[in-house]
Amino acid sequence: MCGNDRVCALMGAPRGYDEDRALEGALRLFWLRGYEGSSLAGLLCATGLNRASFYRVFDSKEDLFARAVARYQQKYLSFRDDALAEPTPRRIVEKLLYGLAELHTDLNTPPGCLETNSALSCVESNDVRLELIRSRDQTRASLEARFAATMRREPLPRGMTPAKAALFVSTVVQGMAVQAKHGTSRGELRDLVDSIVASW
Repeated sequence: MCGNDRVCALMGAPRGYDEDRALEGALRLFWLRGYEGSSLAGLLCATGLNRASFYRVFDSKEDLFARAVARYQQKYLSFRDDALAEPTPRRIVEKLLYGLAELHTDLNTPPGCLETNSALSCVESNDVRLELIRSRDQTRASLEARFAATMRREPLPRGMTPAKAALFVSTVVQGMAVQAKHGTSRGELRDLVDSIVASW
């Protein structure tokens, strides 16, 4: 290690450290293997950091995961906000579910959903598990609020309240992520969405 490298390491990140690249690498590892399946060795490789620098740049594995999830939501789930801004319940569901079918089966990213992949197997860290549950519940609450606000322009399916519709869509969202993780194709997911939208 040269003198400048030593100074950089003592200050936190090593010389040449690229935060954007490091977070993207960690994000994709978490997306592929889940929180608990992502080892420290794997995360060091994904971020390009050594062990000492890792703990200077990130407080902990949980801190890195939280930052990776925030990046995932901002970079890969931005269409979710666009979907919630649609003027009718059906258009909200249509834009959200077709967008997820595309995301979960994109050949340029790991299959499924980073948050769902991690939530299904997370028993090691209670804080991580609770945060993933909070994120899920927040999405469901947002759907419920938008369904309540937009059903004046277009009714929900017979027998559905905003709360029931939000639970239904949230369950479909999680199921699509699990199916994609286990190899369900984009065409099959789109067929599922076609059926849901047609019956909405």
